[in-house]
Amino acid sequence: MTREHNTNSLIKNAAPKLNKGRFVFVTTTEPEKIPSSELLCQFREKEGTTYILEKNIADKYGFSYFFIASWITLTVHSSLEAVGLTARVATALAKEGISCNAIAAYCHDHIFVPYKDTDRAMNILRKIK
Repeated sequence: MTREHNTNSLIKNAAPKLNKGRFVFVTTTEPEKIPSSELLCQFREKEGTTYILEKNIADKYGFSYFFIASWITLTVHSSLEAVGLTARVATALAKEGISCNAIAAYCHDHIFVPYKDTDRAMNILRKIK
């Protein structure tokens, strides 16, 4: 699989896709409480582990959260060595007052934006230059 390195090509071919659902970031001292099949992502930090999961799953296990997000995938196959994609996306959203939390995975970049800003974020990402 070819991975794109050129920032302009990455932006031109980003093809943002909105994934269904509402997603939250949680942390817990009881990680065994969450079956791995119900996790979207986990990231270990010095202070604890962050888990990203669907809101309804967090509610089912009684986790607290303060940020409800939409998950947008940039479907272009980006290289982990590419420079500038996250900066261009974050800047375009920031100019419109929309926060974004980005995660680069092996094949794609994923953006989490406030759920209330989903439509605006998708419009911005579709028009980004």
